[in-house]
Amino acid sequence: QVQLVESGGGSVQPGGSLRLSCKVSGRAPGFILDYYGIGWFRQVPGKEREGVACIGGSLSSSNYAGSLADRFTISRDNAKDTVYLQMNSLKPEDTAVYYCVASSRFYCSGGVGATSVYDYWGQGTQVTVSS
Repeated sequence: QVQLVESGGGSVQPGGSLRLSCKVSGRAPGFILDYYGIGWFRQVPGKEREGVACIGGSLSSSNYAGSLADRFTISRDNAKDTVYLQMNSLKPEDTAVYYCVASSRFYCSGGVGATSVYDYWGQGTQVTVSS
């Protein structure tokens, strides 16, 4: 069992920045973050959840959806069991609930991955970009 707790959401004006954090913990003895691919998805009411970014295990390969790599950066600190999503130059269309996700089967190769490859989901954190 893996638990994901997001933080760092909030309201920001267009062009601003936010850094989301995802604290990852496991109940199994010897939990190691390296063994999981971690990602971020987002969802707007009435729309499907969409992948934003993911980061792999020890090699820390990362992928982003579309052109988000121009503005977003995903990183991980295994010592703190935490994954971050730095979001810069935010736009109103980035407004959504952002979810941290984890998979023991997918290590972020070839894309962000579909929702089905992620076994664990956080509760979500709201990001609102508005003037």
